Amino acid sequence: MSSLRAEGDVHPPMPAIVAWLAIFAAVAIWSYIAPKDRLTWWLESIPSLAALAIMAATWNSFPLTRLAYALVLIHCIVLFVGGHYTYAEVPLFDWIRDALGQMRNNYDKVGHFVQGFAPAVIIREILIRKRVLARGAWLNFIVVCIVLAISATYELIEWFVALQSAEASSAFLGTQGDEWDTQSDMFTALIGGIVSLVVWTRLHDRQLAAFDGARAA
Repeated sequence: MSSLRAEGDVHPPMPAIVAWLAIFAAVAIWSYIAPKDRLTWWLESIPSLAALAIMAATWNSFPLTRLAYALVLIHCIVLFVGGHYTYAEVPLFDWIRDALGQMRNNYDKVGHFVQGFAPAVIIREILIRKRVLARGAWLNFIVVCIVLAISATYELIEWFVALQSAEASSAFLGTQGDEWDTQSDMFTALIGGIVSLVVWTRLHDRQLAAFDGARAA
């Protein structure tokens, strides 16, 4: 039995697990029904489905903190909403655009902020628990660098899709005529990663302490 498997007591309580799965399933099903563009739905939703599969596969060998699971769920919801409407046509953000006199629907910026905000905690958790880096400035720097790398990789995927299919590229890229969309997307993810470290580090450390205690027991 691995040391992490012995940490079974750090799993979230069953009601929380059921609630997590129920919310994920409900949003996924709603998102799948009559989306704006079916190919775009798959392109946007595959990361959520992959995350669910990875978490299920590592449930015993590498369970995450409750904070990490919550942030994954938030990220998945954001992706499913974007997959249903496309990021350029989410109705609430059309209303915000019109109410505030903005030039574009900015839901995609929410998506890219969360693209940094959620993974930052997961990356931090893996680096700490695998003892790759100790807590401190270097850990924060590397976390932010990996967040940027993830964001850049996603932009490269969008570019590849655009080259393969002009029809899919408009909905998937969601640039809305902004020539600096790629750069602003990565900057927004960077801000999300930094904000996440500022907001969650103390709570995350308290939850990580439970894994330290289980390992020592």
